[in-house]
Amino acid sequence: MPQPSTALSRFTVLDLTRVRSGPTCVRQFADWGAKVIKIEMPEGLDAGDPMGGPRQGPDFQNLHRNKQSMTLNLKDPEGVAIFMQMVRQADVVVENFRPDVKERLGIGYEALSEINPRLVYASISGFGQDGPYADRPGFDQIAQGMGGLMSITGLPGQGPVRVGIPIADLCAGIFAAQGVLVALLEREVSGKGQWVQTSLLQAQIFMLDFQAARWLQAGEVPKQAGNNHPTSIPTGVFPTADGHMNIAATGQRIWQRFAAVLDRREWLEDPRFATAAARSQNRDALNEEIAAVTRGDTSANWVARLNEAGVPCGPINSIDQVFADEQVRHLGMAAYLNGGANDPVGYVAQPVTLSRTPSGITSHPPGLGEHTDAILAGLGFNPARIDDLRSRQVI
Repeated sequence: MPQPSTALSRFTVLDLTRVRSGPTCVRQFADWGAKVIKIEMPEGLDAGDPMGGPRQGPDFQNLHRNKQSMTLNLKDPEGVAIFMQMVRQADVVVENFRPDVKERLGIGYEALSEINPRLVYASISGFGQDGPYADRPGFDQIAQGMGGLMSITGLPGQGPVRVGIPIADLCAGIFAAQGVLVALLEREVSGKGQWVQTSLLQAQIFMLDFQAARWLQAGEVPKQAGNNHPTSIPTGVFPTADGHMNIAATGQRIWQRFAAVLDRREWLEDPRFATAAARSQNRDALNEEIAAVTRGDTSANWVARLNEAGVPCGPINSIDQVFADEQVRHLGMAAYLNGGANDPVGYVAQPVTLSRTPSGITSHPPGLGEHTDAILAGLGFNPARIDDLRSRQVI
């Protein structure tokens, strides 16, 4: 049985999140051993988690491993009072409600920080906690469009294209986790918590990175470039005898090695291709000539020959091929736990390795309210009180 990480075991995180960005944030703490309590509405009151898929589905399962679950009706004053009791002992609260919802419930940062000044409170929204768009509902694809990503994704002239993963959601969650960790480190000096805020829109814009810098510093508006790298040439997708592959033959020395492997040394003297500037100006012609050569052999053979020569390249894998790859298997990017019938259940592992306190996937996602009684007992509630709360759907 995998052992839980001890890296964050001293921290308690109250998880009020739903859908994807918030659970992505909290998963970072759960995988490194924090005590994470997922707070959910009691059965019969919950509207469900439609964007997370069914509870037993792979999407929900991968997001909510390593957590405890308790049911608590935060629309009931008694439920809020219980939550406040938990806040006194917590280190972190993470929420991704619309900005006004937490205030209506009476569980915003100001209210909770009065109870626990050391609390780190993280909020993830669609567009920010204030400003002209603050009350708009947030959704990943909306942020991809508003944040500029869809304008540079896809083939030239194709029209806007979304990325194949909810990248704004995922990055907002990871950035929120990073912000919480920074706040916890700062708390060791000041003794005080603080409010950590991010949004899908901010995360998406930050992820534009050099494409955003091209506009901010050089006044260039990047366009769609398809599979071609916008500035490093030749970099792109090239056909082979049995499919396609990626090649990144940038920089003069790599370009020279690349031409040698393809047995096209004449390209090095061709004025259209001899320099980086010339290759940029004549990108389409160069890509056509490269494709005419790469079609003559299989992807595997090209990958072997180019890697041997030190030319960056690789296959274009389907998802099943990704997890069959020998390097991916070596890195342990799929983690398995025994399921109910002892059939292994696979989870996507963390991409960061710590030498002494590695992350661990040690428990499947909890059933709805699975730990409610134990958590309340830890707060001093006796069985009769717990039964009474359940009968009134406070829990």
